[in-house]
Amino acid sequence: MEEIWDDVDAYLTGLFAPPDEALDAAVAAGAAAGLPPIQVSAPQGALLNVLARSVGARRILELGTLAGYSTIWLARAVPDGDVVSLEYDPRHAEVARENLARAGVGDRVDVRVGAALDLLPRLADDRSAGAEPFDFVFLDADKANLPAYFAAALDLTRPGGLIVTDNVVRDGQVADAANTDANVQGARGVLELMASHPGVTATAIQTVGNKGYDGFAIALVN
Repeated sequence: MEEIWDDVDAYLTGLFAPPDEALDAAVAAGAAAGLPPIQVSAPQGALLNVLARSVGARRILELGTLAGYSTIWLARAVPDGDVVSLEYDPRHAEVARENLARAGVGDRVDVRVGAALDLLPRLADDRSAGAEPFDFVFLDADKANLPAYFAAALDLTRPGGLIVTDNVVRDGQVADAANTDANVQGARGVLELMASHPGVTATAIQTVGNKGYDGFAIALVN
């Protein structure tokens, strides 16, 4: 089955995300710097771009910059807006900034370094002081803390905005309530929070492809 997944992914990539010098360079730079190859696939990057544009996003928040691959897709969705991307690892942030500058979107992306749980309260303070809310949020940082990230993101996102969470299916392990892996429990926690929270209308979809078997959760802020 995985061979079929890869073949279909290649076909879809050719249709909707053909070779792109800046995106390809970002992947290559991340690999050269020894960053893990865990960025979204090209069709998934295109999906993020389409979703952000569909809600008329001007301000985007991303948790988990890595080498900036998904960040480029998101920044291209807001040519007159801005992206705030939180990255724990300073080396990852350095590589990402170089990739973003090469892609011509560095001027609209603010990469902030530190633990997201430390940086999110500062964004909340900015919001209290009058900063505009975010229109679109992409959660792609460590999975154990996904429920906390989602709760914080909800307070930072405008009504009608979207919060998209990656890696919530985890090779199907998310269906096993007895699984004690922190990442699986984080995925289950954020899905259950989305399902029960009156402030959002949400769903989740399974995905397959060259990133394996996983999925996204999508929450519309009511």
